Amino acid sequence: MRMPGEAHALVRHSHQERVLRALRERGALSRGELAEAVGLSRTTISEITRDLLRHGSVVVLDTDAASRAGSGRPAERLVLDPDSGQFMGVDFGHRRVRVAVADASHEVVVSGRQAYPDSTGWPERISIAFDLIDRLSVERGVHFRALQGIGIGVTGPHPRSSAPLAPDGAFGTGFAAARDDVDVSFAERFGASVIVENNTRFAALAEALAGGADDENLLYVRLSDGVGGALVIGGQIVSGATGLAGELGHVTVAPGGARCRCGKSGCLKTVASVPSMLAACRERGADIGSIDELASSADPVVKQVLREAASAVGAVVGTVAMVFNPAEIVIGGEIARLTPALVERTSETLGEELFPWVAARPVVRAARLADDDGAIGALAALFRSAPMLADQPEPAPVRALPA
Repeated sequence: MRMPGEAHALVRHSHQERVLRALRERGALSRGELAEAVGLSRTTISEITRDLLRHGSVVVLDTDAASRAGSGRPAERLVLDPDSGQFMGVDFGHRRVRVAVADASHEVVVSGRQAYPDSTGWPERISIAFDLIDRLSVERGVHFRALQGIGIGVTGPHPRSSAPLAPDGAFGTGFAAARDDVDVSFAERFGASVIVENNTRFAALAEALAGGADDENLLYVRLSDGVGGALVIGGQIVSGATGLAGELGHVTVAPGGARCRCGKSGCLKTVASVPSMLAACRERGADIGSIDELASSADPVVKQVLREAASAVGAVVGTVAMVFNPAEIVIGGEIARLTPALVERTSETLGEELFPWVAARPVVRAARLADDDGAIGALAALFRSAPMLADQPEPAPVRALPA
């Protein structure tokens, strides 16, 4: 049987854990925001944060004086001690790797990217990523001795199963290598825990959290070298029973159409990925060779290709939206940022798939974040899944000064 003092200590420790978790997940918060986030009174929050500040687990980042309305006393914003841990987000795209490293206070302390050909094998991609990390460490004077977690995004389906994704010759072999090799290589190199996920899901999480609580229910589709999709509900990635949820790029939109590397034909990727759109333009006589030309061309052929791609995207996301009713549909990828008409046409087609009520229509917009969204989303996933700090040490006793 626990004594009253022990029970009180357990409750207090539980309160500390809740406060630390809120700061780990959300970054800088005032005491009032902490009280709302963890469901404790402001008096209790004041007591808990006072102890955490004394222990050094929490520090004052700044105050809200610059944005505060009225004449009240500025509220301090608290964060975890930045030096208490580091977290690394890595996004392996088809043609580049992006790395971002943040401290425990959510401050990104170093980031960078390195390109490689689409044909690059996974062992070489991993080696390129390690070289990039080493270079960033030297250039910025940042050492990664305090890494507590690494989140790695990879392209394509990322099932939670050892079963092959597809027959030999399809894309199963490459993705299996990513699943089996990336986590082991990074864990051995840095001695930290590793999570591996589809990079589009990480990008979707970053996009959802960037907009605040109102945006934490969204459907995300990224148009790039491939077409990826993800669903975020309540700020959490939906992975599905085997980790294959959100593979919008492999929904059939053109039966009997072009062969996809997944082994099927007529997938959305064969119509709406950037390489597919460029190829369609060339096949129809438009001399278009880059994404910038695709976005800026006034050629009617190019405009028609973009319109067809957007219509296909709108039809697919419209069907998914009918099932999940997201608050927002976000179109990611550089082509969406460069071509507002593509997002507008997607929205128009989506409207044809949904109920005719205005209230039933989600907001459709281009993504707010840029090329580092997958790495930032990997960091967000780490902050939400990483174990809490170890038991807080007791502060050193205060010694009286000699008379």
